[in-house]
Amino acid sequence: MMPTRLIAALVCLPALAATLPAAQAAPQSTRPGRPTAEAKPAPKPPSLDDLFARLRASEDPAEAKGIARLIERHMAGSGSPTVDLLTDRARQAVTAHDFPLAAELMDRVTALEPNWSEGWNRRATVFWLLTDKDDALADLRRALVLEPRHFEAWAAMGRIYESLDDKARALAAFRRAKALYPQMEKVGEAINRLTPEVDGRDL
Repeated sequence: MMPTRLIAALVCLPALAATLPAAQAAPQSTRPGRPTAEAKPAPKPPSLDDLFARLRASEDPAEAKGIARLIERHMAGSGSPTVDLLTDRARQAVTAHDFPLAAELMDRVTALEPNWSEGWNRRATVFWLLTDKDDALADLRRALVLEPRHFEAWAAMGRIYESLDDKARALAAFRRAKALYPQMEKVGEAINRLTPEVDGRDL
């Protein structure tokens, strides 16, 4: 009669044999010299400098508009959840035509994040809606000190100067906007309209 331990060992042999190839395969995958599957790193998003360079170089209006939106998104975040919340509430106040409330909220934004260019640009928009052109221009200048490539701020400055009949400064601001964003809508039209009056007509 076969001993009980031997019977148990024989019963286990088929199961052991079935697992043997898998057990042997595991170490092979880690042998030196064999390539291992590695996850490719995610591509880095383009920097703000890259986006501005692409915007200047783009000759396709649709492509340029898409790049401009990426730039606007890049600059829209203040880095402070509190400031972003206040800015969004100011936007809602503008939508509701409560411009004094929007101005009050943007006052708090610029006080909390004085180095955020977009905060000054947005407060300038509120001042424009309140027909306070002097304060709007002052805020746009502050925005452009912080970010000289802010094409929206240059375009807004051009519109305000034109409304004040300061055509020379308006033309200069529109030209700055166009240099940064050559495909920017309506800026080219403004330049064509103002150039003969400021620079004189060609003979």
